[in-house]
This record gives sequence, structure tokens and C-alpha cells, in this order.
Amino acid sequence: MTKLKAQPTASHFINGEFVEDKNGAVIECIYPATGEIIAQLHSATPSIIEKAVSAAVAGQKIWARMSGTERGRVLRRAADMIRDRNQALSALETLDTGKPMQETLVADATSGADALEYFGGLAATINGEHIDLGGDFVYTRREPLGVCVGIGAWNYPTQIACWKGAPALACGNAMIFKPSETTPLCALEVAKILHEAGLPAGVYNVVQGYGDVGAALTTHDDVDKVSLTGSVPTGKKVMAAAAAGIRHVTMELGGKSPIIVFEDADIDDAIGGALLGNFYSSGQVCSNGTRVFVHSSRMAEFLEKLTARTQAITIGDPANEATQMGPVVSAAQRDKVMDYVAIGKAEGARLVTGGNTLRIEGMENGFFVEPTVFADVTDTMRIAKEEIFGPVMSVLSFDEEDDVVARANDTEFGLSAGIFTKDLTRAHRVIAELKAGSCWINTYNLAPVEAPFGGYKRSGVGRENSRAALEYYSQIKSVYVASGPVDCPY
Repeated sequence: MTKLKAQPTASHFINGEFVEDKNGAVIECIYPATGEIIAQLHSATPSIIEKAVSAAVAGQKIWARMSGTERGRVLRRAADMIRDRNQALSALETLDTGKPMQETLVADATSGADALEYFGGLAATINGEHIDLGGDFVYTRREPLGVCVGIGAWNYPTQIACWKGAPALACGNAMIFKPSETTPLCALEVAKILHEAGLPAGVYNVVQGYGDVGAALTTHDDVDKVSLTGSVPTGKKVMAAAAAGIRHVTMELGGKSPIIVFEDADIDDAIGGALLGNFYSSGQVCSNGTRVFVHSSRMAEFLEKLTARTQAITIGDPANEATQMGPVVSAAQRDKVMDYVAIGKAEGARLVTGGNTLRIEGMENGFFVEPTVFADVTDTMRIAKEEIFGPVMSVLSFDEEDDVVARANDTEFGLSAGIFTKDLTRAHRVIAELKAGSCWINTYNLAPVEAPFGGYKRSGVGRENSRAALEYYSQIKSVYVASGPVDCPY
């Protein structure tokens, strides 16, 4: 096997330069399509963590003193550079995650560039307000929080590095980003580009590591905010640790989201939404609609067409732009998915298609799983209740609107929801009843930077993207200005 073909300059990016400390635990970056080790990095040691925090504290002071227009100019320049390098960045994302180039070319670095461009445009508009008190007045200032820590997930490493970095930087904060140890490569390129674009040294740092590094950053005295994308169990731990220091948090966590297909839906569009909401990124998307509720009168047609379209998905070499679906991210994730397939069978769900691992010629050690559909699923089955994070769709039947809304809401999660219907009055009525933060009508899983993204219930706290994100990376200072003598009774 060809080793270390994606080896970065060093494991970490701190204070504007690549930094290495080989005393840290080894992190092996494995290409999911072949099982090859393509890079070897090192987890951050305590000295690396201190170096990153010190750099962030110093850099943030410089960055915060710059005007919003100046900050925005840097972010927009970085967005342009990312777009210019999209091919290379997409290829690296494919190596990091196993996602096919067909996908990474349009959904990863490009969406990161969108975030930098959008928040670069907003940076100069971040301001307070004047409050007239009839002589006296109050003005407010919207100020940065300070040093923000971003902890990324492995499914969208480039995008998440930008989604967290862009609003944080626009508000005048510094960012220390810890990628998932499973996908450590892409964030280093984001940091490099930001500093090439003119970001002062120390304002965006990348440190690699396992959970202990995330914990050390989360509890560091000089850290003011923690933003996590990850699972609910991880979110509970990180949020509790951050709360001990009264730190700001944003939590973008998991889901078991519903898609509801009413009897009047365009069935082809509904199937397209269900496919996107279950098999894009090999099913490894937090907002996926993995519980597909189909009106009983359309069930036979839905399953017949769904099966045909699922079986037509091109699975194979992610580097081939004709490939539509690649492997899952790791052997552990493949095994988890297959365990749930076995659970679904044991619980009595009907396997409609898929349900097996795949051996691709020349990639026999890759972590490929067939796109899988279960029908006759009931609400109490584990495959309908637990987040699988793989290409497994559960199809459930319903007859009445009130019943399906109640069933859709009967979950600890509340990240996303989608409905398909030609009746727009019903569409808006049902969406209003669904307890989820990011919803779609007659489409699924589109997440433009202009729209807030985040969940209800245990799916998260706070919002990413849109103007709403600025609220979570800044704080308001209120200043009372007197225009006369102090009125004091003493």
C-alpha cells in the first residue's frame, strides 16, 4: 500500500505556522475506501495546547481592534482562495472522509467558502444601538467573546471548520479548532488559507487530538466559548464541562429526523428527498431524515420506485466523479451500521434492499455498505429510535395527520424534519407542529449559509449560520450616558 500520500507539513497549525510535537499520541488517518494509512499525525501535548491558547489570546486582541470592514475583507479573500483551490481541497476531503468527488466538489469546500463570504459581508454590520431616554441615553456595543474553541465532527471537516470559524472571526474572536481525530487533514488547509488571506497570527489555530484534548480546551481558563458538532453523548460531556466554567456553548448534535410523505405528494420528489436524506455522504449527516413516514395509500408505489432508484446508485471509487456513494468513514462505523441492520432484521422489519457490506474491486479493504431500506418499521424498533449515522432508511406507514405528527415528535431528538405535500396550507400547519429546528417543505437537507441551522430538544443549543450565529459569538455591552448632574438622595 502507498503510505503517507496525504501527509501534512505538521500536525498542528498555531500562531500562523505549522507546528509539530511527536511526543503526542499517534493519530492515523485512514482512507476509508482502501483502509490505507495515508497520513500520521500526533495528538496535542499539554505544551501544544498552551501554545495554541496563548497564541489565540494574543492574536484576538489584534484582530478585535481591526474594523469590521477590515475583518470582512480577510474572510472574503479567504473565500475566494478556497474556491480557486476547490479541486485540491475536494480531493483532500475525499481522502479524509471517503466521500465521492462528485459530492465533495459541490458540497464541502464550496460551502465553507460560502460561510466565509457571507460572514465576511456581515462583519462591518455588527454594531449596537442608541436608546434615547429623553436627555440621557444608552448605547450598546456588540463585542467579541474572546477565545472560542470549535470541536468538529468527521463527516464535514472542511465545512465545519468554516461554519464555526467564519462567524467567530467576523465578530472579532480567535478560534482554536480541534478536528475529529478520524478526519484531521482538512482543517489545516483552512487555517493555512485564512492566514494567507491576511488573518493575524494566532487568530485561527488547529490542534489535533482525541477526547482528552477537547476536554483540556473546553476547561481552559482562557477559553470563553465552546462550539461542538457531534453526538448527543459527547455533547452532554462537553456542555457539562463548559458549564463548570460558565462558558458560552453552541451544540449541534444528532438527530432521528422524520420525513412525512402525504397522500398528495409528488412521489418522485418525495423519493428524491428521502434518498438525499438517507444516502448522501453514505448516510453520515446529522440532519438526515431516517424515519420516512409514508401515507398508506402511496406506500406500494413509494417502495417500488424507491427500491429501483436505490439499487441504481453507483457505489465505488470515490476519486471517480461518476461514483455517487462511497464508503462509510471507518471500520468501526461500518460495524455499527451492520449491527443495526442485524437489529432491524431481528426486530421484524422487512429488508427491502441492501443490508450488506460491499467488496469493491481494487478496494477490498474499504468500508463500503450498501444503501439499505427497511419497510414495515414500527415506532418502537431501535432502528426507528436510535441514530445509526449510516445508509439505513426506515419506512413507516401512517393514515392520519394528527397521528403522524405525534409520532414524528415522539423522540428525544429535534434537529430536522421534512414534509412532502401539494397542500401548502397543510404544509405550513404541520411544520408549525413539528418540534425540530431545521425543516423543509418539498425538499430535504438543503442548508444554505443564509438560513439558521440547529435543533430542538437534545439535538442542540444555539444556531449556526445566518445572522443568528452572530448572537452566539458576541456579547452586548450596555453603556448609560448621563447628560446632567447625578441625582443622589444622600
